[in-house]
Amino acid sequence: MKSVKFYFSLLIAAVMFVMPLQAQDNQPAEPVMGEVIETPATEANEGIMLIDEAAEEVAVEEAVIEEAGFNPAEALSKFVSDSGLARLDGDVTNAEPDSEYAKFGRALQNTSNWKNLVMIFIAFVLLFLAIVKKYEPLLLMPIAFGMLLTNLPGAEMFHANLFEGGHVNWEAIGSGGAGLLDYLYLGVQLGIYPCLIFVGVGAMTDFGPLIANPKSLLLGAAAQVGIFLTFIGAIAMGMFSENIAFSFQEAGSIGIIGGADGPTAIYLTSKLAPQLLGPIAVAAYSYMALVPVIQPPIMKLLTTKKERMIEMKQLRTVSQREKIIFPIAITVIIALLLPSAAPLIGCLMLGNLMKECGVVERLSKTVQNELMNIVTIFLGISVGATATAEAFLDLKTLGILLLGVIAFAMGSASGVILAKIMNLFSKEKINPLIGSAGVSAVPMAARVSQTVGQQANPSNFLLMHAMGPNVAGVIGSAVAAGLLLAFLG
Repeated sequence: MKSVKFYFSLLIAAVMFVMPLQAQDNQPAEPVMGEVIETPATEANEGIMLIDEAAEEVAVEEAVIEEAGFNPAEALSKFVSDSGLARLDGDVTNAEPDSEYAKFGRALQNTSNWKNLVMIFIAFVLLFLAIVKKYEPLLLMPIAFGMLLTNLPGAEMFHANLFEGGHVNWEAIGSGGAGLLDYLYLGVQLGIYPCLIFVGVGAMTDFGPLIANPKSLLLGAAAQVGIFLTFIGAIAMGMFSENIAFSFQEAGSIGIIGGADGPTAIYLTSKLAPQLLGPIAVAAYSYMALVPVIQPPIMKLLTTKKERMIEMKQLRTVSQREKIIFPIAITVIIALLLPSAAPLIGCLMLGNLMKECGVVERLSKTVQNELMNIVTIFLGISVGATATAEAFLDLKTLGILLLGVIAFAMGSASGVILAKIMNLFSKEKINPLIGSAGVSAVPMAARVSQTVGQQANPSNFLLMHAMGPNVAGVIGSAVAAGLLLAFLG
């Protein structure tokens, strides 16, 4: 590209070259003694010299541009082609086959652009549900926004191929070939975020109702039956169509949705089937938000009005010593019997011990508030980033959503059924409604039991009784995840 200076120098040189030639037609004046006479040839030579100097300057400028590797025309073309709007027009991959970008997955990941638009629309729907309808907004909103970021063409914030096969491509990440969400996702891939969430959950949980009524531990365990029944159902689906066939690891990850425990579902899925993390996380938190919609019809279907009217005696007072010993004892027992559940159970009980011991109040408040909030943001955005168009818009996703609601329904039903069976052998009757609280959607499931119970008997107060199975469900879902990880991991 010739510079403006070059053309301007040419113009001056041409004028200086033509003017002496025109002067040849005029008679020159008599030279004065000692005056240097400039001949036409001399002026022409000066013009040629100016042209050469301008050409040399342009050559130097072009050499500098070439050495710097910058070409304005190419830069502008690349800017246009790299924009998200250009990529929506078709499949675009600007990375050279042998370049570092192509090698480490920096090339465009969204190969089906209409799917990108669908995923962006789904992200908008989830944002609407979280913000307007307030469905689990603390996690659903970050998940939806992470889904939006990862599906914007050209954003290059998350690269699924860096985590293929459940392994982290550390070489690519170390070379600078990763995006922001790739780095944040390491907390999910390495199992850090779910465990930190459990520390906060433990610090906000009161195991007093469970200690006061140990039988409620059985109701929490019964609610986990839905996890294993759904695991079998996911395996069986492959008999009908290869498009919805799930491996044992994938089936285990889908089954854990029935525990209604988002962090546990994320933890197990990141270990067994990370490629399904997006759909499973969205399903788990969506169904947790729909507890007041899903559970009441099941509870009323499986109980009579007389059973729903059963009043339960007030629970005994639990001493602080019992509350301090409980988390320590549970951690030791479960870690010895099922080491794979130790990370989740250990973190849960650590948080609870901080709350109950009374000597680390500052730490307890920190894990309940600052730590919990920060980790929730990172966890939500990272999980949402895995919901790429290629991974989410698939027949398997529909299968996951269907199996997820079945798992949740069976978990709720199992607790109610066990409570009815226990009444056959117990003198003190149990209101079967508290059995549905065995799913670990704390405290929403317990509140649903209270609401349905008061509809049948306005003087009935089941909340504290339902909290026993509810917190037992948190332990039960973590143990179930440990079992699946031990057998399938």
